[in-house]
Amino acid sequence: MLIIGSHVSFNKDKQLLGSVKEALSYGANTFMFYTGAPQNTNRSNLDDNLTYEAYQLMKENNIVLENIVVHAPYIVNLANAENFDFNVRFLKEELNRVELLGVNKIVIHPGSALKLPREQGLNNIVDTLNTVIDEHTKVQVLLETMAGKGSELGINFDELKYIIDNMKYKDKIGVCLDTCHLNDAGYNIENFDKILDEAEEKIGLDKVGCIHINDSKNVISAHKDRHENFGIGTIGFDNLINVIYNKRIENIPKILETPYVTFDDNSKERLYPPYKQEIEMIKNKKNNPNLIAQIRDYYK
Repeated sequence: MLIIGSHVSFNKDKQLLGSVKEALSYGANTFMFYTGAPQNTNRSNLDDNLTYEAYQLMKENNIVLENIVVHAPYIVNLANAENFDFNVRFLKEELNRVELLGVNKIVIHPGSALKLPREQGLNNIVDTLNTVIDEHTKVQVLLETMAGKGSELGINFDELKYIIDNMKYKDKIGVCLDTCHLNDAGYNIENFDKILDEAEEKIGLDKVGCIHINDSKNVISAHKDRHENFGIGTIGFDNLINVIYNKRIENIPKILETPYVTFDDNSKERLYPPYKQEIEMIKNKKNNPNLIAQIRDYYK
């Protein structure tokens, strides 16, 4: 079964219920959200009544809770030992928050080495996660594949393997593949089965818990991490469709993080989500060369 959705909002007033309603408006059967602003660690108290209403709405619309994903905020850099105490404290709190919502997957960027050697940065990630994750942890932490911008870590399966191999509780750690990041890191999405072969060999496909479906504005190996709307970037429609419908990962949730669209090319003030139109393209397996125009027409 196709498991497709997108990033959705999560605000203090509607919380998970609002997230479910937004996902349904796009025709999705899964979704990903931040439990607060992605740029900071401010978090509002959870409302159990809203969570329960969300569960009911999900059940009525065949959205499986196990396919829902949370994304950790960007502010957490697991590779920065100077922020070790902060990283541990916040990530423990966030895992608890995710567990209270009933979600069992959280995606996190591994971090950046900054001025450290890459191996030291990887060891810092291992130390942080081994301090955070224990035998009682119920949420699986998914390390996202990164594009290689600056000193980012986790840009290939060897680095991800190193982290996983050094985890005390290996069953509580996994990976989130991002098509834009893979492309920008040097992986050819046109040969996606070869990518899966490498993942199988080095970490095991059972470790892949989520896939971010993004086209890229950049050529392969650009190391820039600039997402593009579905099918109109350098990866292209057919290659992304082949990723989504690959039988080897059919039971893994696919999440769109493609850019919002503006009405006015000269203004960034009015931004509108493309997900309804992109999900329709994916379900129909039919490219829409006028995607951006159609999105603008839809919201006018």
